[in-house]
Amino acid sequence: MGRRRPMTGNPFFETRTTPFGLPPFDRIRPEHFPPAFDRGMEEELALVQAIADSAEPPTFANTVEAAERCGRRLATATGVFYNLYSSCTNDALDAIARDYAPRFAQHYTSIVHNPAFFARVDALFRQRHELGLDTAQMRLLERNHLEFVRAGAALASEAKARMAAIAERLATLHTEFGQNVLHDEKAWQLVLEEGDLDGLPGFARDAAAEAARERGLDGKYVITLARSSVEPFLTFSARRDLRRKAYEAWTERGGLPGDHDNTPLIKEIVALRAEQARLLGFPSYAAFKLADSMAKDVDSVERLLLQVWEPAKRKAATEKAVLEEQARAGGLNEPLARWDWRFYAEKVRQARYDLDEAEVKPYFVLDRMVQAAFDTATKLFGITFHAIPDAPVYHPDVKVYEVRDTGGAHVGLFLHDNLARSGKRSGAWMSSYRDQEALDGPVSPIIVNNNNFAKGQPTLLSFDDAETLFHEFGHGLHGLLSRVRYRSQSGTSVRRDFVEFPSQVYEHWMSAPETLRKYAVHHETGEPIPESLLNRLLAARNFNQGFATVEYTAAALLDMAFHTEPEPDAIDVPAFERAVLDRIGLPAEIGVRHRPPHFQHLFAGSGYAAGYYAYLWAEVLDADGFEAFSESGDLFDPKLSAGLKAIYSAGDTRDPMELYVAFRGREPRIEPLLKHRGLVEETPKAA
Repeated sequence: MGRRRPMTGNPFFETRTTPFGLPPFDRIRPEHFPPAFDRGMEEELALVQAIADSAEPPTFANTVEAAERCGRRLATATGVFYNLYSSCTNDALDAIARDYAPRFAQHYTSIVHNPAFFARVDALFRQRHELGLDTAQMRLLERNHLEFVRAGAALASEAKARMAAIAERLATLHTEFGQNVLHDEKAWQLVLEEGDLDGLPGFARDAAAEAARERGLDGKYVITLARSSVEPFLTFSARRDLRRKAYEAWTERGGLPGDHDNTPLIKEIVALRAEQARLLGFPSYAAFKLADSMAKDVDSVERLLLQVWEPAKRKAATEKAVLEEQARAGGLNEPLARWDWRFYAEKVRQARYDLDEAEVKPYFVLDRMVQAAFDTATKLFGITFHAIPDAPVYHPDVKVYEVRDTGGAHVGLFLHDNLARSGKRSGAWMSSYRDQEALDGPVSPIIVNNNNFAKGQPTLLSFDDAETLFHEFGHGLHGLLSRVRYRSQSGTSVRRDFVEFPSQVYEHWMSAPETLRKYAVHHETGEPIPESLLNRLLAARNFNQGFATVEYTAAALLDMAFHTEPEPDAIDVPAFERAVLDRIGLPAEIGVRHRPPHFQHLFAGSGYAAGYYAYLWAEVLDADGFEAFSESGDLFDPKLSAGLKAIYSAGDTRDPMELYVAFRGREPRIEPLLKHRGLVEETPKAA
C-alpha cells in the first residue's frame, strides 16, 4: 500500500485558530486522520533516528529531552481520534481503528526496539547518579529506561521480534474486543409498552421515553444496555420476566454466539500476554504488570482482595437473608435470582430508611451536580470554570469550559460529555486532547470527561450517578492541575494503582452534607433537600455494601486468575470463569460486576489487565486520605487542600507513596476503607 499524500484543507496540518487550541471539531472528518497518522509516524521516526544516529555522546538534553519532543503531531491526531472513537464513533472511525491498531503497535515497537536509541538511554541510565539531575529528571530517565526494558529492548533479536509480533496482534485483538461489545450494546434494546412499566418511577419512565424518541419509537419506551438505563429498570421494574430478560442481555453482551463473540479473543489475548511475560523473565503476566506498580507483586494484591472478600461475603449473606424475607412477603416463592437482588434491595432500603429513589432523584439535577463539582474545585484548589458557548464541539451534548486560576490566568480547557447515546461506549472515563507540559514553553491541558447518564428533561441523577460524576471530575482535575515540565510525566501518567486515588478521594466531597444542602435542590420547586431526607440518605450509605463489594472483588479476583493461569493456551473461558467463581465462593444471587466477554478494562486494552484491583488499592488511600479532612473539622482545610493539590499537580515526577506520605504524614491504613464500606463493626465508645 503506497504512502498516503496529505490532502489540502486537513485541520491537522494547519495552525489552530480555535479558542486555546481546541480541536476544530466542526471541520474534522474521518478522512483527515490517516494522512495525519502517516505523517505523524514518519516525523516521529525521523526524529528518533536522528537522536539514535547522533555522533555526540548521549546527554540528558540531547537524548531524553529530545525524545520528549518527538511525536507531538502524532499525539495530537491520535488524541482527537481516540476520543472521538470512544465518544462518538461511526463505521468510518471503526474501520480506521481496525486498520491502524497494528500499525501503531508496530510503530511504537520500532522505536523502543531501535538498538542505537536504547543504547543511548541505557548509557545515561547506568551513569544517572553522576548527571546532576533533579528529582523529576531522574525519575523520567529511570521510567524511560524501564519502559524500554519492559517492551523487550534488551532481549536477543529473536525474542525481540516475537515481542513485536505479540504487540501487533494484541493491538488488533483489543480493538476487535471493544468493537464487539459496542456492537452488542447498540444492537440490543428492550421496547416496552405502557402496560410493561409496572413499578417504574417517573424519572425511569421519562428516560425510557426519551430513549425511544431518539430511536424513532415515539409513544413507546426503550431500555438500553447503558448502565444508567438498565440498572434503574432492574431496581424498580415489577415485571420479573422483563428484569430477567434485561439482566441476561446486559451480562451476556460480548459473548453471544456469532461474529461478535469475544470468547475466542479472550483466550488468545491471555495466552499472548503470558508469552510476553515469559519472554521478559516473569512467571505470569500478573507478575510482569505488578512489578511496575505500588502493589509490587501478586501476593500483595491477593492479600488486599482477600482482606475484604470474606467480610464482604458475610455482609452479603446478612443482606440476602433480609432480601429473601422481603421477597417472600411480596409473594416470591422461588429462590432469589441475580435479576431480583436490586429490586428487593430497593424495597428493603425503602422500608428500613424510609428512602425511595424516586423521592431522592428529583434533588440530583445534572446541572446542579456539575456546579457542585466545579465549586468544590474552586474551594479546594482555587480554580474556576467559565463556559465557552460558541466553542466547536463534536456533539451538541458537549459543553466546553475555560479553567482559570484565582488570578484569572488560563489553566486549561475542560470538555463535559455527560449523556448516553448510540455510538458512545458504555461506562465513564476521563481522557485528554492535549496534555500539559512546559519543556519548550507552557502548553495548557485540554481535558474531557465522559459519562453515560440517561437523558431527561431535566436529566436527573441517582446518588451513585452523582458520585460517578465527581469521580471522573477528580480524574479531570488530575489532568487540569498538572504542573510538570515533561509531557511523559503529565497528569494521569502515573502508576495504574495510584491513578484512581485523585478521582476516588474527590467523590467524598459529593456526599458531604455541606455539599448536598447547597446543591441538592428539587428540579421543580427549587427547594433544598429536606434535612430529614438528607439524614436518611446518608444513613443508608453503607446499605447493600456487601453486594457492591462482592461483585467488584469477584471481578478483581477473576482478573488475577486469568493473568496468573499457568496454562493459558488451554483455557476454556466460560468453564474457567465458572471454576474461579465457584472456588472463591461467589454467592449464587450476586453476579460478577464484569463478565469476561465485556470486561473492557481487561481485554479492550492492557491498561487495567492484572490491574482491576487498583480501584480497591486506591480506596485504601482515598478513605485514609479523606479521613484527614474529617479529623481536621474543615473539609476545605487550607493546609490539607494544598497538600492534596500537590499530588494532583505532580504527575509522575515523584514516587506515588512519597507523594501520599508528604500529604498525609504517614503511609495509609486499611481500617478507614473497611469502615467506609461498613465491613467492620465499630467499637462502642466507653461511657
